[in-house]
Amino acid sequence: MWELKDPKPAKLIIGILAADRNCLHAAVEAVIDRFGKTDFTSNVWPFAETDYYREQTGARILRQFVCFEKLIHPGKLAKIKLKTNKLERKLAKAIAIPLSRPVNLDPGIIEPAKLVLATTKNYSHRIYIGKRMYAEVTLVFDKGRWQPFEYTYPDYRTPHYHDFFNKVRTRLLEQLKSQR
Repeated sequence: MWELKDPKPAKLIIGILAADRNCLHAAVEAVIDRFGKTDFTSNVWPFAETDYYREQTGARILRQFVCFEKLIHPGKLAKIKLKTNKLERKLAKAIAIPLSRPVNLDPGIIEPAKLVLATTKNYSHRIYIGKRMYAEVTLVFDKGRWQPFEYTYPDYRTPHYHDFFNKVRTRLLEQLKSQR
């Protein structure tokens, strides 16, 4: 008989795309209020690798990541994505600027060997995780660094993202070690 094992906890991260600094600030405050204390927040970077969100979020999109102190069960990712979608709609109403999606919240998890993002969109490399949500392994940590796939979003290939994810991964390893 096979022995079933529970998955190890993971670090929750939320990638935020925002129309401007006010929208970004509102989004960061909202996710902290909803998901709890952070242990890391990335720098703010321009999001210029694609025009995909331009109509919804504007011409000069900003990117920031928020990482939460408390570890989560990786099986909660679909439920978290539902919560961030609801939070996006709430923020769009509260911010009330003439953009349909002034903030975009993309939750994911970092485990020691990978970064997984949740999405509402199915595709060949994505796996259904329940609650009408999908997940993809966006990066793997191999040979001491983050490695992309051919489908990895262009911005997730950048060294400054990898530097931030390294910091999160190191903290995760410390937290997992202290749980033993």
